[in-house]
Amino acid sequence: MDNSAFSNGQTLGVLGGGQLGKMMLTKCRQWDLHTIVLDPSETAPARLLANNFYVGDLMDYQTVVDFGQNADIITIEIENVNVEALQTLQEQGKKVFPKPETLAIIQDKAKQKQFYKTHKLPTADFQSFDIKPDWDSVKAPLIWKASRFGYDGFGVKKIENQQHWEALPDVPCITESCVAIDKEIAIIVARNPKGDCVSYPPVEMEFNSNANQVEFVCYPSTLTPQQANACKTLAEQLTNAIDHVGLLAVELFLDSDGNILINEVAPRPHNSGHLSIEAAVTSQFEQHLRTIIGLPFGNCDFLQHAIMINVVGDPGHHGPVQYKGIDEILAISQTQLHLYGKAETRPMRKMGHITLTGTNIDELRQKAAQVKTKLKVHTI
Repeated sequence: MDNSAFSNGQTLGVLGGGQLGKMMLTKCRQWDLHTIVLDPSETAPARLLANNFYVGDLMDYQTVVDFGQNADIITIEIENVNVEALQTLQEQGKKVFPKPETLAIIQDKAKQKQFYKTHKLPTADFQSFDIKPDWDSVKAPLIWKASRFGYDGFGVKKIENQQHWEALPDVPCITESCVAIDKEIAIIVARNPKGDCVSYPPVEMEFNSNANQVEFVCYPSTLTPQQANACKTLAEQLTNAIDHVGLLAVELFLDSDGNILINEVAPRPHNSGHLSIEAAVTSQFEQHLRTIIGLPFGNCDFLQHAIMINVVGDPGHHGPVQYKGIDEILAISQTQLHLYGKAETRPMRKMGHITLTGTNIDELRQKAAQVKTKLKVHTI
């Protein structure tokens, strides 16, 4: 059967034009899929790959509805979009993935955590608040998360004393009990409109302790086969429960007692899946497109070991970006550099990533350490 996305000129609309959109559109160009992109920045990384690029507010109802009139299938590369507009577009007959009802839960961490509790999905103990409560009503140490508009570790803080607490903004939030984390794991699940699922093998994430941002993503993980299977089962159980279509990146904790807990999810391609571009049979971006335009799933197997390193702005540097050490990095065998096309850097801003591939994870770790010392993201 011919797929209409190829044969009769259907248009894919992407809300958000950041690096995830850029990498998704790379596959769209390969397949000659017609795309339009909406982003608030006129210099968004995806702008050069879209057939048509529009500047506008992703949270503005009318802007999103108007944008959607030009698309047959609509997807996202960022969660912070107007859900009511997506609901309207879905009612008009547009294919919207993720479903607006699903996105409404995921957008709000309080709703997301309550969903886990209601469906008896394991997660850290939590409380939700409409506004930051008094210090006396919480118990430190704790993890504070803004309910909405957090990203890349921003909007997440570990709180150990009242001084830390008082510095937080007065916004809707959740507090979580601290978990004795042994490992942080991510699994990417692809689910199609029929409810069929496939999953990538688990990867292990190592975080920058200062920014609460992923520093390295490693495949294979150090999980036992039994732990890996339990993580896969839980991730697919969650994906089905929340009725997601597309990619769902599920972040998990393995605690010191061996319990697996859901941390949070992202209903789109994810930083933890970037190494699939070089290391897996099917990249996460191709897999996402396959699920939303009605193609068969691609093979999720990894062909080789891999480590992904986030390239982020160095502390103290704000302004036009200058990369140092790229020549030395690209002299390292089986090293792939991805720069996202962001003209301005700032501390901890994701500017790109590097993927190292090979057959020995320990050797890759040594190479990754070299890369971290050689590459600098400064200002001109």
